[in-house]
Amino acid sequence: MSNMEPSCDTSKKGLVFNIQRFSVNDGPGVRTIAFLNGCPLRCKWCCNPESQELKPVVMFKAQNCVGCGNCEVVCPTGASNLNVPGKIDHTKCIACGKCIDVCYHRALEMSGKWMTVEELMGELYKDRVIYRKSGGGITVSGGEAMVQHEFLLELLKACKSFGWTTAIETTGMASEEVIKEIVPWLDVVMMDIKHIDPEVHKEYTGVSNEQILKNALLISSLAKKMIIRVPVIPGFNASPNVIAAIAKFTTYLHNVNEIHLLPYHDLGSNKYGMLGKEYELAGVKKPENEFMEELKAIVEKEELTCKIGG
Repeated sequence: MSNMEPSCDTSKKGLVFNIQRFSVNDGPGVRTIAFLNGCPLRCKWCCNPESQELKPVVMFKAQNCVGCGNCEVVCPTGASNLNVPGKIDHTKCIACGKCIDVCYHRALEMSGKWMTVEELMGELYKDRVIYRKSGGGITVSGGEAMVQHEFLLELLKACKSFGWTTAIETTGMASEEVIKEIVPWLDVVMMDIKHIDPEVHKEYTGVSNEQILKNALLISSLAKKMIIRVPVIPGFNASPNVIAAIAKFTTYLHNVNEIHLLPYHDLGSNKYGMLGKEYELAGVKKPENEFMEELKAIVEKEELTCKIGG
Protein backbone atom coordinates (compact mmCIF):
# COMPACT_ATOMS: atom_id res chain seq x y z
CA MET A 1 0.00 0.00 0.00
CA SER A 2 2.77 2.40 -0.92
CA ASN A 3 0.29 4.67 -2.75
CA MET A 4 -0.77 6.44 0.42
CA GLU A 5 -0.01 10.16 0.41
CA PRO A 6 3.08 11.29 2.34
CA SER A 7 0.87 13.82 4.15
CA CYS A 8 -1.17 10.97 5.65
CA ASP A 9 0.01 9.95 9.11
CA THR A 10 -0.51 6.19 8.97
CA SER A 11 0.82 5.76 12.51
CA LYS A 12 -2.15 7.60 14.05
CA LYS A 13 -4.09 5.26 16.34
CA GLY A 14 -7.83 4.93 16.75
CA LEU A 15 -10.20 2.65 18.60
CA VAL A 16 -12.19 0.39 16.26
CA PHE A 17 -14.90 -1.94 17.53
CA ASN A 18 -16.08 -3.57 14.31
CA ILE A 19 -15.38 -3.91 10.59
CA GLN A 20 -18.42 -4.92 8.54
CA ARG A 21 -18.00 -6.04 4.95
CA PHE A 22 -20.35 -6.22 1.97
CA SER A 23 -22.79 -3.55 3.16
CA VAL A 24 -25.27 -2.21 0.58
CA ASN A 25 -27.28 0.07 2.89
CA ASP A 26 -24.66 2.55 4.04
CA GLY A 27 -23.74 4.53 0.97
CA PRO A 28 -23.39 3.87 -2.78
CA GLY A 29 -22.25 0.48 -4.08
CA VAL A 30 -20.87 -2.28 -1.90
CA ARG A 31 -19.06 -0.88 1.11
CA THR A 32 -16.91 -1.78 4.07
CA ILE A 33 -17.95 -0.08 7.32
CA ALA A 34 -15.39 0.82 9.97
CA PHE A 35 -17.08 1.37 13.32
CA LEU A 36 -15.21 3.74 15.65
CA ASN A 37 -15.68 4.05 19.41
CA GLY A 38 -16.85 7.12 21.26
CA CYS A 39 -20.18 8.96 21.24
CA PRO A 40 -21.47 12.07 23.04
CA LEU A 41 -25.07 10.77 22.82
CA ARG A 42 -26.73 8.05 24.87
CA CYS A 43 -29.72 7.14 22.72
CA LYS A 44 -32.09 4.78 24.52
CA TRP A 45 -32.36 2.61 21.38
CA CYS A 46 -28.62 2.53 20.60
CA CYS A 47 -27.77 -0.76 18.89
CA ASN A 48 -24.04 -0.39 19.65
CA PRO A 49 -23.87 0.44 23.37
CA GLU A 50 -20.40 -1.10 23.52
CA SER A 51 -19.18 1.77 21.34
CA GLN A 52 -20.24 4.65 23.56
CA GLU A 53 -17.08 4.98 25.66
CA LEU A 54 -13.71 5.75 24.10
CA LYS A 55 -12.13 2.63 25.57
CA PRO A 56 -12.26 -1.12 24.98
CA VAL A 57 -14.93 -2.90 27.01
CA VAL A 58 -15.25 -6.46 28.23
CA MET A 59 -18.60 -8.03 27.35
CA PHE A 60 -20.16 -10.98 29.18
CA LYS A 61 -22.03 -13.86 27.55
CA ALA A 62 -24.16 -15.31 30.35
CA GLN A 63 -25.05 -18.48 28.46
CA ASN A 64 -21.38 -19.53 28.37
CA CYS A 65 -20.49 -18.84 32.01
CA VAL A 66 -20.02 -21.83 34.35
CA GLY A 67 -19.19 -19.70 37.39
CA CYS A 68 -15.63 -21.00 37.78
CA GLY A 69 -14.36 -17.70 39.19
CA ASN A 70 -11.09 -17.67 37.24
CA CYS A 71 -11.82 -14.10 36.13
CA GLU A 72 -12.04 -12.90 39.72
CA VAL A 73 -8.73 -14.53 40.62
CA VAL A 74 -6.69 -12.83 37.88
CA CYS A 75 -8.38 -9.42 37.76
CA PRO A 76 -5.86 -6.81 39.04
CA THR A 77 -8.49 -4.16 39.87
CA GLY A 78 -11.36 -6.19 41.33
CA ALA A 79 -13.54 -5.39 38.31
CA SER A 80 -14.41 -9.06 37.70
CA ASN A 81 -17.18 -9.87 40.14
CA LEU A 82 -19.62 -12.74 39.67
CA ASN A 83 -22.13 -10.93 41.91
CA VAL A 84 -22.64 -7.80 39.78
CA PRO A 85 -24.80 -7.53 36.62
CA GLY A 86 -22.74 -8.44 33.61
CA LYS A 87 -20.03 -9.84 35.95
CA ILE A 88 -17.82 -6.80 35.23
CA ASP A 89 -17.69 -3.53 37.18
CA HIS A 90 -16.90 -1.24 34.27
CA THR A 91 -15.97 1.63 36.60
CA LYS A 92 -12.98 -0.46 37.70
CA CYS A 93 -12.18 -2.38 34.51
CA ILE A 94 -8.97 -1.36 32.70
CA ALA A 95 -9.57 -3.76 29.78
CA CYS A 96 -6.29 -5.58 30.38
CA GLY A 97 -7.81 -8.82 29.01
CA LYS A 98 -6.49 -11.09 31.77
CA CYS A 99 -10.00 -12.33 32.57
CA ILE A 100 -10.56 -13.23 28.92
CA ASP A 101 -7.33 -15.23 28.82
CA VAL A 102 -8.54 -17.54 31.62
CA CYS A 103 -12.20 -17.75 30.54
CA TYR A 104 -11.99 -21.13 28.86
CA HIS A 105 -15.72 -21.24 28.14
CA ARG A 106 -15.54 -17.95 26.23
CA ALA A 107 -18.05 -16.12 28.38
CA LEU A 108 -15.97 -12.94 28.14
CA GLU A 109 -14.86 -11.07 25.05
CA MET A 110 -13.21 -7.73 24.33
CA SER A 111 -14.94 -5.12 22.18
CA GLY A 112 -12.71 -2.40 20.79
CA LYS A 113 -9.18 -2.60 19.43
CA TRP A 114 -6.60 0.13 19.06
CA MET A 115 -5.39 0.17 15.45
CA THR A 116 -3.13 2.42 13.43
CA VAL A 117 -4.43 3.90 10.18
CA GLU A 118 -2.05 1.55 8.39
CA GLU A 119 -3.47 -1.51 10.17
CA LEU A 120 -7.06 -0.53 9.44
CA MET A 121 -6.20 0.27 5.83
CA GLY A 122 -4.73 -3.22 5.55
CA GLU A 123 -8.18 -4.61 6.37
CA LEU A 124 -10.03 -2.25 4.04
CA TYR A 125 -7.60 -2.91 1.20
CA LYS A 126 -8.76 -6.52 1.04
CA ASP A 127 -12.05 -5.35 -0.49
CA ARG A 128 -10.60 -2.90 -3.04
CA VAL A 129 -11.76 -4.92 -6.07
CA ILE A 130 -15.34 -4.86 -4.78
CA TYR A 131 -15.23 -1.08 -4.39
CA ARG A 132 -14.03 -0.63 -7.94
CA LYS A 133 -16.57 -2.99 -9.50
CA SER A 134 -19.58 -1.75 -7.52
CA GLY A 135 -18.81 1.94 -7.19
CA GLY A 136 -18.56 1.38 -3.46
CA GLY A 137 -16.00 2.35 -0.87
CA ILE A 138 -15.55 3.04 2.82
CA THR A 139 -18.16 4.18 5.33
CA VAL A 140 -17.17 5.23 8.84
CA SER A 141 -19.73 4.82 11.58
CA GLY A 142 -19.87 4.43 15.33
CA GLY A 143 -20.48 5.55 17.94
CA GLU A 144 -19.76 8.95 16.56
CA ALA A 145 -16.67 8.76 14.36
CA MET A 146 -15.93 12.48 14.70
CA VAL A 147 -15.09 11.94 18.38
CA GLN A 148 -11.83 10.47 17.03
CA HIS A 149 -11.43 13.23 14.47
CA GLU A 150 -7.62 13.14 14.30
CA PHE A 151 -7.62 9.42 13.48
CA LEU A 152 -10.64 9.84 11.18
CA LEU A 153 -8.92 12.59 9.18
CA GLU A 154 -5.84 10.46 8.49
CA LEU A 155 -8.02 7.47 7.62
CA LEU A 156 -10.01 9.50 5.09
CA LYS A 157 -6.83 10.89 3.55
CA ALA A 158 -5.51 7.34 3.17
CA CYS A 159 -8.75 6.17 1.55
CA LYS A 160 -8.67 9.07 -0.89
CA SER A 161 -5.09 8.24 -1.87
CA PHE A 162 -6.50 5.03 -3.36
CA GLY A 163 -9.43 6.81 -5.00
CA TRP A 164 -12.03 5.16 -2.78
CA THR A 165 -15.34 6.89 -2.12
CA THR A 166 -15.84 7.88 1.50
CA ALA A 167 -19.00 8.22 3.55
CA ILE A 168 -19.92 8.79 7.17
CA GLU A 169 -22.91 7.98 9.37
CA THR A 170 -22.97 10.75 11.96
CA THR A 171 -25.02 12.26 14.76
CA GLY A 172 -23.65 15.65 13.72
CA MET A 173 -22.52 16.26 17.30
CA ALA A 174 -19.08 17.81 16.89
CA SER A 175 -17.37 21.18 16.97
CA GLU A 176 -17.52 23.53 14.02
CA GLU A 177 -13.75 23.19 13.64
CA VAL A 178 -13.91 19.40 13.41
CA ILE A 179 -16.77 19.49 10.90
CA LYS A 180 -14.86 21.90 8.65
CA GLU A 181 -11.82 19.63 8.88
CA ILE A 182 -13.59 16.33 8.15
CA VAL A 183 -16.47 17.00 5.73
CA PRO A 184 -14.33 18.03 2.71
CA TRP A 185 -12.83 14.52 2.70
CA LEU A 186 -16.25 12.86 2.44
CA ASP A 187 -18.28 12.05 -0.67
CA VAL A 188 -21.48 11.32 1.27
CA VAL A 189 -22.66 12.48 4.70
CA MET A 190 -25.54 10.51 6.21
CA MET A 191 -26.67 12.51 9.24
CA ASP A 192 -29.31 11.68 11.81
CA ILE A 193 -32.00 14.19 12.67
CA LYS A 194 -33.85 12.48 15.49
CA HIS A 195 -36.23 15.18 16.69
CA ILE A 196 -36.86 18.92 16.43
CA ASP A 197 -37.84 19.55 20.07
CA PRO A 198 -34.62 20.00 22.15
CA GLU A 199 -36.15 18.80 25.44
CA VAL A 200 -37.63 15.61 23.99
CA HIS A 201 -34.35 15.00 22.17
CA LYS A 202 -32.44 15.34 25.43
CA GLU A 203 -34.79 12.99 27.28
CA TYR A 204 -34.13 10.16 24.83
CA THR A 205 -30.52 10.85 23.79
CA GLY A 206 -28.95 12.59 26.77
CA VAL A 207 -28.18 15.81 24.85
CA SER A 208 -30.10 18.74 23.40
CA ASN A 209 -30.34 18.93 19.62
CA GLU A 210 -29.58 22.65 19.33
CA GLN A 211 -25.95 22.13 18.32
CA ILE A 212 -26.93 19.23 16.06
CA LEU A 213 -29.47 21.29 14.09
CA LYS A 214 -26.99 24.14 13.78
CA ASN A 215 -24.35 21.69 12.56
CA ALA A 216 -26.78 20.23 10.02
CA LEU A 217 -26.88 23.62 8.32
CA LEU A 218 -23.10 23.86 8.36
CA ILE A 219 -22.54 20.33 7.08
CA SER A 220 -25.07 20.82 4.30
CA SER A 221 -23.14 23.87 3.13
CA LEU A 222 -19.90 21.87 2.95
CA ALA A 223 -20.96 18.37 1.89
CA LYS A 224 -20.74 17.07 -1.66
CA LYS A 225 -23.86 15.01 -0.91
CA MET A 226 -25.92 14.82 2.28
CA ILE A 227 -28.74 12.49 3.27
CA ILE A 228 -30.85 12.97 6.38
CA ARG A 229 -31.64 9.83 8.31
CA VAL A 230 -34.41 9.53 10.87
CA PRO A 231 -34.53 6.53 13.21
CA VAL A 232 -38.28 6.11 13.72
CA ILE A 233 -38.74 5.26 17.41
CA PRO A 234 -42.21 4.60 18.88
CA GLY A 235 -42.86 6.82 21.90
CA PHE A 236 -40.16 9.27 20.81
CA ASN A 237 -40.59 10.51 17.26
CA ALA A 238 -42.83 7.98 15.48
CA SER A 239 -45.61 10.46 14.81
CA PRO A 240 -46.76 12.34 11.70
CA ASN A 241 -46.21 15.72 13.36
CA VAL A 242 -42.60 15.04 14.33
CA ILE A 243 -41.69 13.57 10.95
CA ALA A 244 -43.38 16.51 9.22
CA ALA A 245 -41.31 18.92 11.32
CA ILE A 246 -38.07 17.12 10.45
CA ALA A 247 -39.00 17.13 6.77
CA LYS A 248 -39.76 20.85 6.92
CA PHE A 249 -36.41 21.51 8.61
CA THR A 250 -34.66 19.51 5.89
CA THR A 251 -36.03 21.81 3.20
CA TYR A 252 -33.98 24.65 4.75
CA LEU A 253 -30.70 22.75 4.36
CA HIS A 254 -28.37 23.42 1.45
CA ASN A 255 -28.79 21.04 -1.50
CA VAL A 256 -30.37 18.25 0.58
CA ASN A 257 -33.34 16.49 -1.01
CA GLU A 258 -33.31 13.00 0.49
CA ILE A 259 -34.53 11.51 3.77
CA HIS A 260 -34.23 7.91 4.89
CA LEU A 261 -36.71 6.70 7.51
CA LEU A 262 -35.14 3.90 9.56
CA PRO A 263 -37.74 1.74 11.38
CA TYR A 264 -36.93 0.93 14.99
CA HIS A 265 -35.50 -2.50 15.76
CA ASP A 266 -34.14 -4.08 18.93
CA LEU A 267 -31.35 -6.14 17.34
CA GLY A 268 -28.76 -4.69 19.73
CA SER A 269 -30.83 -5.09 22.89
CA ASN A 270 -29.00 -8.24 24.01
CA LYS A 271 -25.75 -6.26 24.24
CA TYR A 272 -27.07 -4.29 27.20
CA GLY A 273 -27.18 -7.39 29.37
CA MET A 274 -23.65 -8.22 28.24
CA LEU A 275 -22.59 -4.83 29.62
CA GLY A 276 -24.61 -5.14 32.82
CA LYS A 277 -27.06 -2.47 31.65
CA GLU A 278 -30.83 -2.29 31.32
CA TYR A 279 -32.37 -1.87 27.88
CA GLU A 280 -34.96 0.84 28.53
CA LEU A 281 -37.02 0.25 25.38
CA ALA A 282 -37.72 -3.41 26.08
CA GLY A 283 -41.13 -4.32 24.65
CA VAL A 284 -41.23 -1.51 22.09
CA LYS A 285 -42.51 -2.88 18.79
CA LYS A 286 -41.22 -2.17 15.30
CA PRO A 287 -43.48 0.30 13.42
CA GLU A 288 -45.90 -1.34 11.01
CA ASN A 289 -45.09 -1.12 7.30
CA GLU A 290 -48.35 0.71 6.61
CA PHE A 291 -47.48 3.37 9.19
CA MET A 292 -43.99 3.80 7.69
CA GLU A 293 -45.60 4.35 4.29
CA GLU A 294 -47.78 7.07 5.83
CA LEU A 295 -44.67 8.79 7.20
CA LYS A 296 -42.98 8.45 3.82
CA ALA A 297 -45.91 10.22 2.18
CA ILE A 298 -45.60 13.07 4.69
CA VAL A 299 -41.93 13.53 3.79
CA GLU A 300 -42.70 13.46 0.08
CA LYS A 301 -45.21 16.31 0.53
CA GLU A 302 -42.16 18.53 1.04
CA GLU A 303 -40.91 17.43 -2.40
CA LEU A 304 -38.16 15.36 -0.83
CA THR A 305 -37.08 11.91 -1.95
CA CYS A 306 -37.87 9.42 0.81
CA LYS A 307 -36.70 5.87 1.35
CA ILE A 308 -37.73 3.46 4.09
CA GLY A 309 -34.59 1.79 5.41
CA GLY A 310 -30.92 2.67 4.88
